[in-house]
Amino acid sequence: MDRRQFLVHASVAAAIAPSFVAAAPRGVDPTELSIAELQSALIRGATTSAQLVDAYLDRIQKYDHAGPAFHSVLAINPNARRIATALDDERARGKVRGPLHGIPILIKDNIETADPLPTTAGSLALKHSTHTTDAPVVAKLRAAGAIILGKSNLSEWANFRSTRSCSGWSGVGGQTGNAYDVKRNPSGSSAGSGTATALSFCAAALGSETDGSILAPSAYNGLVGLKPTVGVVRGEGIVPISPRQDTAGPMGRTVMDVALIAQVMAERPLGFGAYGTDVEHFSLTNVRIGVMEHDRMHPEARACYTRALATFRQAGATLIELAHPKALSEMGDSEEVALLYEFKAAINRYLATQDPQKVPCRTLADLIAFNQDHADQELAIFGQELFEMAQACGELSDEKYQHALATLKRCADDQGLRELLSGVDVLLAPGNGPAEVTDPVWGDRGGEGNWPAIASAAAIAGYPSITVPAGLASGLPVGIILVGARHHDGLLLQFARAFERHSKARIPPTLPQ
Repeated sequence: MDRRQFLVHASVAAAIAPSFVAAAPRGVDPTELSIAELQSALIRGATTSAQLVDAYLDRIQKYDHAGPAFHSVLAINPNARRIATALDDERARGKVRGPLHGIPILIKDNIETADPLPTTAGSLALKHSTHTTDAPVVAKLRAAGAIILGKSNLSEWANFRSTRSCSGWSGVGGQTGNAYDVKRNPSGSSAGSGTATALSFCAAALGSETDGSILAPSAYNGLVGLKPTVGVVRGEGIVPISPRQDTAGPMGRTVMDVALIAQVMAERPLGFGAYGTDVEHFSLTNVRIGVMEHDRMHPEARACYTRALATFRQAGATLIELAHPKALSEMGDSEEVALLYEFKAAINRYLATQDPQKVPCRTLADLIAFNQDHADQELAIFGQELFEMAQACGELSDEKYQHALATLKRCADDQGLRELLSGVDVLLAPGNGPAEVTDPVWGDRGGEGNWPAIASAAAIAGYPSITVPAGLASGLPVGIILVGARHHDGLLLQFARAFERHSKARIPPTLPQ
């Protein structure tokens, strides 16, 4: 363990100690408890990992499968309780693997696990696609003692199937509801991970992002979500859209929860810049934040953003208003072109590696045909226009694709984020919302129209980004978004935790008792 990793562990340990003062009854209610609080209860013997699994499963049954029926948890790991008991036995023998030992988490169902669960990407075409090995990112979490509780629902094919999809809908899992109002949209594509974590159906969850799929459902469900620098987390074993942009990332109710998981997931130490490595006690005094605005904001969301700016100022930060570079407005068409080409190549490679006895679809063309043959289940809500557009693309050597790549590098990186970050530590923008009512007729409409350009630029150029709750608008969560330079993931966690500590802006969702 190098010094930077040690200091992150140290700040987490410091957070654990005071967080669980009163003795809790055996088998604590895990609702809204942080990973540090859960770990403290486990250390003191107030609960066991097996009891935590049971408590989360009770909540899932009561509220996700029945009751309001959020449809956020797609499948339960039948081995979860056995694994929890084994980890309890390890603890009893004095072996604790780290801060995630015995902590139940959910995995987005486009990430492979060795559990007896298929990795479906929400599609019936992959309903039998089980695996004997974990994706590397899951293997790291499991080795650290995390319990894979199950798989979370998602926007089918990570929301890369239709031009008018309903975020959070999949052929396998149905429509996920927003944690704060089941009739409203959770955003996507990591919809189930967002809703389930917000409602304490798990301690935290793993999502994945190509552009917005961690940040948006985190923001819309009142969570912290980190999209790491692309390449910090290994991408093997994840159903792809674009290897150039895809990354897994953690989603949690607190910044420290996300920091714990990010540290385990990462293939190299998280970058902290010039301000040391202490996440918990990082000071905003004299840091420089580049402030970005956008016009399309709900009045209450704007009020939340205004309060966020005041929080940063009061904490000692210097806010510098920045204009949007013209280049950021030129990314959209080129990103779609690049993703269409990359998806066709990547999904064909992925399908070719799957067991043909479990996954008869071997190519994108096969998937298109499968959906047509199962139209009553797969195409009843929306179509597969993006699939068809991708299938019409040529090779990655095509001039059209190469031109799109060059445009994205110029717009998102060279003349975009690189210039914006040249005089500041991080960039700040308003995030979202509030969430729209889910509409299967029109699909997603207004809710995504105010997504900040710097968040998409970070996805395109591979920079890290994070969202943190900033309050409620009409009872629905809104967030702020921070973007940093490549390999400064730790710095973003420091800024996010400092804001969280000063603002205390997250308000949990409520459920009928």
